[in-house]
Amino acid sequence: MTAKVIPFNPLDKKNLGASVAEALLTKEVHPLGELQQFEGAGIYAIYYTGDFEPYAQVSRLNINGQFMLPIYVGKAIPAGARIGASTEVPAGRVLFKRLREHADSIRAATNLRIEDFFCRFLVVDDIWIPLGESLIISRFTPVWNSLVDGFGNHNPGKGRHAGMRPRWDVLHPGREWAQRLAERPETNQRVAEDAATYLRVLPACLSDRFIEAEGD
Repeated sequence: MTAKVIPFNPLDKKNLGASVAEALLTKEVHPLGELQQFEGAGIYAIYYTGDFEPYAQVSRLNINGQFMLPIYVGKAIPAGARIGASTEVPAGRVLFKRLREHADSIRAATNLRIEDFFCRFLVVDDIWIPLGESLIISRFTPVWNSLVDGFGNHNPGKGRHAGMRPRWDVLHPGREWAQRLAERPETNQRVAEDAATYLRVLPACLSDRFIEAEGD
């Protein structure tokens, strides 16, 4: 019996998303703390190369110019796009501003150094941003997107600090607004141990190729 072979369709939604993910992972790597202003919306990946022990596995895969395992993946979408407004709304510098916010969070942390963080970013049409981001997160399961959550959180605002402190802020204290949130039951040491355990098991695939990997 002859096996049915499905022809490759480059215009398939999944393959178009994969091409966006691949495009990001071929972009030049920049020091996160030294970005110059630029226009546009899009997706990004942040990499860690420092000596914070729970992230030793991440650092090992990113030193010497390898940059194989992001510690965090995210997106920046123009405000109008979030509520279904016209795609003609100018994006402005939303992607740059988002990366700058992340750099500020890292600088505020008492046990991280901005010099140990690098990023890739891709300015891309709004329609492809969520799909590209989700594919990259699914591939690499970055620890700051999953177990150590809260890195991308914003200050909830005046009078809205009844929520629980994110795990990221337990492990990396320093953001002033997070200290006003309710304490978590986990200690700093417990979150660190959980992160190290989580990172012992690497993602099944660390390739920067998506289309071929999905077709194997």
